[in-house]
Amino acid sequence: MTSTVSRPAIDPARWPDVAAVPDARLRARIAAALLHRIVARLPLRVRYPDGTTLGTAGPALVLHRPDAFRRRVGAAGLIGLGESYQAGDWDADDLTGLFAVLATHVGTIVPRPLQVLRHVHGARTPRATLNTAEGSRRNIHHHYDLSNELFALFLDETMSYSAALFDADPAAATWACLPAAQDRKIDRLLDATRVGTGTRLLEIGTGWGELAIRAARRGATVHSVTLSVEQRDLALRRARAAGVADRVDVRLCDYREIAPLAGGYDAVLSVEMVEAVGERFWPDYAATVERHLAPGGRAGIQLITMAHERMRATRSTYTWIHKYVFPGGLIPSVRAMREAFAARGLGVADDLAFGRHYEATLRLWRERFTARAGELSALGFDDTFRRTWDFYLAYCEAGFRTGYLDVHHLILERGSR
Repeated sequence: MTSTVSRPAIDPARWPDVAAVPDARLRARIAAALLHRIVARLPLRVRYPDGTTLGTAGPALVLHRPDAFRRRVGAAGLIGLGESYQAGDWDADDLTGLFAVLATHVGTIVPRPLQVLRHVHGARTPRATLNTAEGSRRNIHHHYDLSNELFALFLDETMSYSAALFDADPAAATWACLPAAQDRKIDRLLDATRVGTGTRLLEIGTGWGELAIRAARRGATVHSVTLSVEQRDLALRRARAAGVADRVDVRLCDYREIAPLAGGYDAVLSVEMVEAVGERFWPDYAATVERHLAPGGRAGIQLITMAHERMRATRSTYTWIHKYVFPGGLIPSVRAMREAFAARGLGVADDLAFGRHYEATLRLWRERFTARAGELSALGFDDTFRRTWDFYLAYCEAGFRTGYLDVHHLILERGSR
């Protein structure tokens, strides 16, 4: 049996490293040997175009163009794996499940003698993605200003692009549960930071406005900052539609450039923004939170995390996610952020971990994205983009499924431990 899978042409101007197959034949042979080793040791299968299958259990990696797959992986490692998927060289019968197997065994997939080559062989992080004020604007524009209509394809009516908090087993969550679960997450942060009538609230990272709207409905006055023009515009429109425009101010502003408020803010909230800050600027981020927090105030930070030692081992690695989805991003550890805030006199009064809820959130987003993928072309996005985001969403879902990633609510106040 021969594979008959064909893909639309790849735009070389938009996707240069996806359109071109590298001439890396020696490295391709190494990649082929490594693939055989992985299948022999892990619960994975590899299915070739002629029907030949390696392995007997687990998710199947279905190869359509084995030579291109091997050359891409040989030349660029995990970046090449992603580019090979973007190009349509392979598919999977369970993409999230395949990533979950790889994430579970991430420390042993590559033989130890070859791991030392990672810093020589791996791609270098472009200097332009460093999260200076100007670099942050470029990085945020790259992702969040793609189009509000794109995000509306797969987000629920709250337009919340962060982990939800379900009231029951997240594994059983359905699309109908998602809006309430998103608002439950927001309300928990508002409750924990005592947001109510008269509260002066600073939000660092606006999203599309749901948190600001819910805080304003409680009687708070909200000052929210973002670097995304698309998010700012839609958040203001949504605030007007909700009847709270007089209590919601959204400005295009870097967190380091926020003007002080006399007396400070009673609450500072930031939902999944610190991942875009970068390790070099974590002290600046922590200083911003502390500097704008009024005496007796509380801060609420929702953040994606990874284990501290894993973060330290990978913090200089340039990944497929950096290249195609989140330039400049770095997922911190809880320990690293606790230390950054402690250096500014802020301690953790409460810490909730809810990673399995993010797994469910991502599962629902990906199901929705897949169901509405036919609408992408009308928004100007091609099939390579569809495969890029399919890979991205499945990759992230697997990270939370396996515990490689987690998500936390950290509630901060001065003097707590």
